[in-house]
Amino acid sequence: MISKKQKGYNTMKFAMIGLGKMGLNLVENAVDNGHEVVAFDLTPELVSKASQYSDKVTGVTTMDEMLAELPSPKIVWVMVPAGVPTNSTIDALIEKMEAGDIIIDGGNSNYKDNLEQNKRTTEAGIKFFDAGTSGGMNGARNGGNFMIGGDDAYAWKTLEPLFASISEEDGYLYTGRLGSGHYLKMVHNGIEYGMMQSIAEGFEILEASPFDYDYEKVSKLWNHGSVIRSWLMELAEEQFAKDPKLTAIAGRMHSSGEGKWTVEEALDLDVPAPVITMSLMMRYRSLQDDTFTGKVVSALRNGFGGHAMDSSH
Repeated sequence: MISKKQKGYNTMKFAMIGLGKMGLNLVENAVDNGHEVVAFDLTPELVSKASQYSDKVTGVTTMDEMLAELPSPKIVWVMVPAGVPTNSTIDALIEKMEAGDIIIDGGNSNYKDNLEQNKRTTEAGIKFFDAGTSGGMNGARNGGNFMIGGDDAYAWKTLEPLFASISEEDGYLYTGRLGSGHYLKMVHNGIEYGMMQSIAEGFEILEASPFDYDYEKVSKLWNHGSVIRSWLMELAEEQFAKDPKLTAIAGRMHSSGEGKWTVEEALDLDVPAPVITMSLMMRYRSLQDDTFTGKVVSALRNGFGGHAMDSSH
């Protein structure tokens, strides 16, 4: 692993497809660390916004333009929604890229999709990496957490300086075989579900109690020296500062799918995972009834990932 304290990263020029709340922040992070980026999105306004950040960002409006701007081996990072958008983008890249080029899937993809994609990239001679990305928008902008799988350890050495430069210190790990990166991120998100559910249930008990607590102050207290201090507790403090009783939002907890995949994997492997499973069930329940637990989890998801919150009105 390359330490951020080491000087002289090997800078590179790569492409970013997808300039949403994560992709755009990653572009700016990479540029701040000396890299050049070719920025592509189907929304022209996002391309323009990326281009305005620095003269090290080249905005393009087609995939062909994007590839024409890149030196060989071409490195393309895909940061679009998981499922059909990611899968169709990777299929299009396979048709246009050459043997030795590199594709990174940095979204919240199912590792099983990556395993299928890897068959096609391998046949084309393209190096494929799956990068689970954590840390939310702030991490993408200022130092993220990355879990990276890929079968070609030699090609990984080409990519490592990029991940070392845009991550937190000790905030990236090459996990080996293709699929292992998103598998690790899947389990990470399952753990996240359980942690948020526990925090939210605690606040719901306080809300039902005979005492009148200031939840912003409680969050701040618990985040200074207590056993349960965490970034999630910081986010709770921030959200309660904006809305002391979270009255403006509905207690509906949406999900990206990774918690469900974690539970499905646990069932396939006969591994008991009652906390993660119950936290997933509680998300489904929240879509039917408005709960204070749901309000807290919804607020926390908005805090770290910018996920939309439903209005209570």
